[in-house]
Amino acid sequence: MIENLKIKNFILIDELELNFSGGFNVFTGETGAGKSIIINAIDIVFGAKVGKDLIKTGKDFASIELTVKYDSNFPEEILRENGIEILGNELVLSKEITQTASKSRANGSLVTQDFIKQIREFLIDIHSQHQTYTYLQQKQHIFLLDNFCGTEHAASLRAYSDLYHKYLELNKKLDFAKSSLNANEQEIDFLKFQIKEIEEAQITDIGEDDKLKEELEVLSNAETIKELVYSSYQTLYGGDTNVIEALSNVKMNISKASSFDKELEVYETEIIGAVDSLRETASFLRDYSENITADYEKIDRIQERLELLNKLKRKYGATLEAVLEQKEKFVEQLSKIDFSKDDIEKLEQELSQTKTQLEELSGKITQTRSQIAKELSEKVSAELQKLELPKAIFEIEVTPLLDWCETGKDRVEFMISTNVSEAPKPLAKTASGGEISRVMLALKTIFAQADNINTVIFDEIDTGISGSAAQAVADEILELAKSHQVISITHLPIIAAKAPKHFYVKKSQTDATKINVFDLDYENKIKSVALMASGEITEESTNFAKKLMEE
Repeated sequence: MIENLKIKNFILIDELELNFSGGFNVFTGETGAGKSIIINAIDIVFGAKVGKDLIKTGKDFASIELTVKYDSNFPEEILRENGIEILGNELVLSKEITQTASKSRANGSLVTQDFIKQIREFLIDIHSQHQTYTYLQQKQHIFLLDNFCGTEHAASLRAYSDLYHKYLELNKKLDFAKSSLNANEQEIDFLKFQIKEIEEAQITDIGEDDKLKEELEVLSNAETIKELVYSSYQTLYGGDTNVIEALSNVKMNISKASSFDKELEVYETEIIGAVDSLRETASFLRDYSENITADYEKIDRIQERLELLNKLKRKYGATLEAVLEQKEKFVEQLSKIDFSKDDIEKLEQELSQTKTQLEELSGKITQTRSQIAKELSEKVSAELQKLELPKAIFEIEVTPLLDWCETGKDRVEFMISTNVSEAPKPLAKTASGGEISRVMLALKTIFAQADNINTVIFDEIDTGISGSAAQAVADEILELAKSHQVISITHLPIIAAKAPKHFYVKKSQTDATKINVFDLDYENKIKSVALMASGEITEESTNFAKKLMEE
């Protein structure tokens, strides 16, 4: 249940802190005072959509913090899996909204929206006018029924979903295989030819063409290189007068001179090093010039190889890497269209088995839905009788579909008759506003008991009702509040009078519009209920309010 709520810079609220009780909590105030803003804030902490327009004008951020206590039904392993500290049975959830982003935290740790949605279903159920509209849509009825069918049914639905998607995938593969079997044989042959042409080139190095060009350049100019290198060798060491001999004479002279001046010894060492280095160079140049030859057979082989590689690059890509990538694409294309009859037979056999499994599982799901639909219909009908609809008949109609779909092989629709002379018709088409409110309350009461959710929030569940129906709704909410925390916005004094915890919301407009919330004591509760009852506080309305609160 929600223990505490803190709001800052949110829409019209500067700063607000509220402490809730464990039973029935009610919000009252004039229309437009901002009651729904508070419910909206709670909804946002639990994952509702946010926008920067929620930040109070002139402020940089908005923040909402909820302190929630959970019971033994809450799966603490979700907290552990997400690295969230366990604080007894307390969970502090917060939402911070800035101009550019929003962040959610649980016990101080950043969490994702998926995590928030996971824990929401164990903690809270918020019923708003928008949700009423959702409940009226026939396509939502199957999900509402499934939510009431229990964990075993939920497991069957998950298994069905996996099987159904397998069925769709097999159908897709089979259709593709059959069309591929009739594909142009020329296309298959051409793909195989292209793959073979690239594979036969045996490309193992994507830089092979560049290396071959470098080698060809050397071999094609072998004679010129030989001449230049040998000439360089002769200059260094080969002639009568050469560089190394001249340097050796220099070395001898410096050696003699250094015996007179030690400062020259360092230069003598450098000259010795230079002579040794040039001797090595001259030796390399001599060997190189003797060994290099114009190998015309090798030149032919390199040119042929380069011609093959260039041909492949012209056809399949600008580089050898691109050529190999294109080959992989050809292989993939071929795998998609080159199906054999054996492949098709295997797919047909697997599809047949999957259909049989789908039929069995969807039949089990239908059976459960039909059984629970009957039980739920009786429960809702009984609740509606308590809510001043004594002749109401509520039925959940489960009818078979011709083929499987995402949710099984059933169509589910909520039907209702509020007049004894009429057969049940679709809920959205027959019930009035006040009747819809009571149907929603009946459904929520039953679902809350089945789901073991701690907190149920009603945003004006009493729309369109008055008189004895209002009294019945008040009694129903109060009964639910014995086992759940109930937070409700109401405009009816008879409902407000039942709440032990009463918050009054008031909007003030001086320099700026602000919302204030007052936690009323007994005397102010009387005044608030009196004001709701007659529009003014008089002796008569005060006595009426006291009477309502004492009942």
